Amino acid sequence: MIASIFSKSRPFNYVLVTFLLVLSYSLFQIHTSSASTSMFEGAQKVVILVLLVASLFVTNFITKRNGLSKDNSFSVLFFVSFLLFIPSAFDNFKLILSSFFILLAMRRLISMKSLLTPKEKIFDASLWIFIAALFHFWSILFIFIVFVSIIFHVSGDYRNWVLPFIAFFTVGILFIFFSLLIDKEWLNVVWNQTGTDFKFYYLEKSASNAALVLFALFSVVFLISMIFTLSKRPIIMLASYKKVIFIFLISVLIYIISPEKSNALLLFGLMPLSILATGFVEMSRDTVLKEIITASVLACGILLFIFQL
Repeated sequence: MIASIFSKSRPFNYVLVTFLLVLSYSLFQIHTSSASTSMFEGAQKVVILVLLVASLFVTNFITKRNGLSKDNSFSVLFFVSFLLFIPSAFDNFKLILSSFFILLAMRRLISMKSLLTPKEKIFDASLWIFIAALFHFWSILFIFIVFVSIIFHVSGDYRNWVLPFIAFFTVGILFIFFSLLIDKEWLNVVWNQTGTDFKFYYLEKSASNAALVLFALFSVVFLISMIFTLSKRPIIMLASYKKVIFIFLISVLIYIISPEKSNALLLFGLMPLSILATGFVEMSRDTVLKEIITASVLACGILLFIFQL
């Protein structure tokens, strides 16, 4: 039933998933916020909600505009469902901001298959990635996708290879300038994020363990499915799907090496995973399997969200 509802792209579906996102975020804040929340904290929580909703629709835009899904709304359903696996992300302003900037960068890079204004897209994407790195340093690894996109589409022009470095120096110089002008502590904050940590001591709650295991299980299934069905997809779309795979793998790497580890770091993988999941459902000819997959992901998301409150 769920798969049949979201197999079409209707306004009602977007209203439904947006309502689910707003409701879950509100329940999380009611459960975790204290009565003495300041006006600044309240404003920050509103901004977080706006960024999450914006991330949902940017993901939908990336999917639809670049032909990564058919005329359905599975991508938004999976995005919100997997977001419910990690309610700890609802309270991490810097991580949400960083992941949103990465989404803006990926939007530019995935659209490069059109070969329209590639230099602007390379520079814009690089700029967004380096800005994202100011809020979570290891998101800088997504710069790899910039070079992958250059190789796939415009490797013949040497100027395209220089643009990411120009973006790096632009962000770096401006950041250092404003840090020295306003608060030198900003430099220390970014520098302190450059460490790595391969330990997983944070997994103390059974609900967090279950969320991570199920997130990983679904991810492996959808990733393997995409890899083995690439040959069945339109040739013109292969570069875009390969970029989605690389984006997801980099998000996994960021989770593994980042310090201050938490399930919230899985936020970087939501967009590519929702596209991989959508691809899995679309390629399946078994209606029952489609219903089982969509219902399972949504049900797991809701239950894990409740257990982690």
